[in-house]
Amino acid sequence: MIPLTALWLPILLSTVIVFFASFIMHTVLAYHKSDYRKLPDEDRVTDALRSAGVTRGPAYFFPYFSFKEMKSAPVIEKMKRGPVGLLTLLPSGPPAMGKNLVQWFLYCVVISIFAAYLSGRLLAPGRAFLQVFRVVGTVAFLGYGAAHVQESIWGGRSWLVTCKHLFDSVIYALLTAVAFGWLWPKSL
Repeated sequence: MIPLTALWLPILLSTVIVFFASFIMHTVLAYHKSDYRKLPDEDRVTDALRSAGVTRGPAYFFPYFSFKEMKSAPVIEKMKRGPVGLLTLLPSGPPAMGKNLVQWFLYCVVISIFAAYLSGRLLAPGRAFLQVFRVVGTVAFLGYGAAHVQESIWGGRSWLVTCKHLFDSVIYALLTAVAFGWLWPKSL
């Protein structure tokens, strides 16, 4: 068993590597540019949302219905007529990239800590690179990627967008696994 304190360097290095890799993947490479589209007649739609009193908070589902009403004729007709969707509103104001980047960095730290915790419990010091790589890579992939599938199943996100996020998650997991594999303690 390896204590978390003995794995501080791979935790920190993997976090920094993933953070910068994600920056490159989202700003330099072009494959995420089609993940979102502009609303048709955006000004009219946002004015209508504003005048309807739609505010930030829980996500909105429309047309809204209770579980008991799901098979009722009026709900079925509204669902057929459309549109059907989920709406999440962000805080109004300028983009808060600084806050989001800090949260992303902390999330990367948490995933690396979980990978360190589990691998430190399963693997002894001096384990081969590939053994460390497998365990850490699996944990990191689950941390970075698993929730994206739920967004397509329950949230209606395009499966193409989910596949792009899963691809990102594989890259993040591989980078995390390499950092841990290289820096795995030889002894304690």
